Amino acid sequence: MLRKFGIQVGQHIGQHLRSAPRRMFSSTKALYKETPTNAEKEPEQPPSIIIEKDKNITLIGINRPQQRNAIDSTTASKLCEAFSAFEADDTSPVAVLYGVGGSFCSGFDILEISTDEKEEISVDILMRPEGSVGPTRRHIKKPVICGINGYCIANGLELALMCDLRVMEESAVLGFFNRRFGVPMLDGGTVRLPAMIGLSRALDLILTGRPVGSQEAHDIGLVNRIVPTGTALGHALELAACLSKFPQRALNHDRNSVYSASFETSTFHQAVQNEVMYTSREIIEDMQNGIKWFNNTFKADTTHSWLKRDRSMADWDDEDVAMAAAQKEVKKQQEEAAIVEAEKQKQAEKTKSKSKKAAEPKPVEKSKKDSSDNSEPDSTEKPKDK
Repeated sequence: MLRKFGIQVGQHIGQHLRSAPRRMFSSTKALYKETPTNAEKEPEQPPSIIIEKDKNITLIGINRPQQRNAIDSTTASKLCEAFSAFEADDTSPVAVLYGVGGSFCSGFDILEISTDEKEEISVDILMRPEGSVGPTRRHIKKPVICGINGYCIANGLELALMCDLRVMEESAVLGFFNRRFGVPMLDGGTVRLPAMIGLSRALDLILTGRPVGSQEAHDIGLVNRIVPTGTALGHALELAACLSKFPQRALNHDRNSVYSASFETSTFHQAVQNEVMYTSREIIEDMQNGIKWFNNTFKADTTHSWLKRDRSMADWDDEDVAMAAAQKEVKKQQEEAAIVEAEKQKQAEKTKSKSKKAAEPKPVEKSKKDSSDNSEPDSTEKPKDK
């Protein structure tokens, strides 16, 4: 009975569907017509973090030039991933961090905080283990060189302090500009800066939030190199290439010892003990190989030759870098020679002017001589007869 009823219901539904197939098709087609088929797709956004390799050097670029490379939460996470990948890459001993466009980094993207959920976002930034603009709350395992151009301010300056060495363009500007907005320093700046430039200078920069130019930054030890505008990335890459040529185990041993003495120890004795404890068997083997190479390369009577430098750059640099350095050295010598030649000409003209002036008779002496000639009779004249 139930089976017969089900068959009848199925037949009834089938007749109903067959009676209006076109209406169903037309309505479905109408729905498709309402959907825009030629809607323009949103252009793909360029990656906010660019990762490249130049030989064995890892290049990490912040790519948000429209926001002066301000870093939002997504970009911060990608930056952390980029540094983690660099640390895991055994073929890359040194990394270079730079900013694409006209600025290095203008800190955290405040526009992301300016939402209805700003309180929750602020708490999330504060509790993030890595840091608000990247891995600033941990110690990177390998050396990082920073190329600073344009603005390097607020949390962006803290990101630069995370790096081991900083190459700054002469027109760039540093500063904790977040002071004027009431945004605290959350990315290790209050820890790293006093260790680099001293307590008094660190307090000056942190409390005032004033801008700092390249010359002052270099004078107080905040940056390590000043380079012409537009060349920060190239010079940072050259410096990274220099570091990559050294035996890396000994280099990282000394690097870790320096950081340990600065941040992890309370006494000099403890710092020295850590320096010894960080020495591993592999470092000893590298040291022995280096001594063996030195002894095989330089003889007893020519040991001093390793100190000679025919070029201004280190002899382990690439040929193109050495050639550029040689050209720069030649230009410098030419300028110095031109200055010396100009000084010689100036001195010669001065001497010539003095001699010419001394050769001319003085008008006062001439008048005195004339008067004496008129008053005294000529001794050669004969006396007149009476």
